[in-house]
Amino acid sequence: QNSLSRITAHLASSLGIAHRIAPMSDDRVRSIVDTDEGELAFQHYFVRRRAEPRFRTIRFEGIEIAKPSPALLQALDDPALEAIILCPSNPVLSIAPILALPGIRARLDARKVPVIAVSPFIGGKAIKGPAAKIMAEIGIAPTPAGLADYYDSVLDGIVVDRADAGDHAPSAKLHVTDTLMRGRDDQRRLAAETLAFARTIG
Repeated sequence: QNSLSRITAHLASSLGIAHRIAPMSDDRVRSIVDTDEGELAFQHYFVRRRAEPRFRTIRFEGIEIAKPSPALLQALDDPALEAIILCPSNPVLSIAPILALPGIRARLDARKVPVIAVSPFIGGKAIKGPAAKIMAEIGIAPTPAGLADYYDSVLDGIVVDRADAGDHAPSAKLHVTDTLMRGRDDQRRLAAETLAFARTIG
């Protein structure tokens, strides 16, 4: 039986992607969103209902027995690892399930490399998707301080947009730049700045 890791590696190879992509787990984990309309499967909430119901909380069915994928563990245990970057994806829907995997937070602490998040918010708003709406509905401000609080001491630094230059996150260092990526040049610049920022912390 093909695992998610093997299928992902095959797709990456077929598409000519040189970088290794590691799924969080090869085990089945389902995101179930608790809303003011009751519990909804993630795809129902996000696609069919377009994230319109009021978000209350989320649970990850199967997470208690799920194991990190071998590729993820190999990446985290690689002696050459210099930093861990949390990309500007939805903190609640996309990053939280990875951090909820048994043993992942402990591994992040044990590695002693800087953990940097690129904020998905600009001026309190998400460029794409319902991240700001969800954060507000669970009582967390879509700001650098709110992001640091949500990640609960995981972060050493946050890359924030110039629109948020006046904000503070007591538990994490901030790097201020233009985070809106309009094309590949912006993507390369932001990636380079993020890695350079991580090295100043490491």
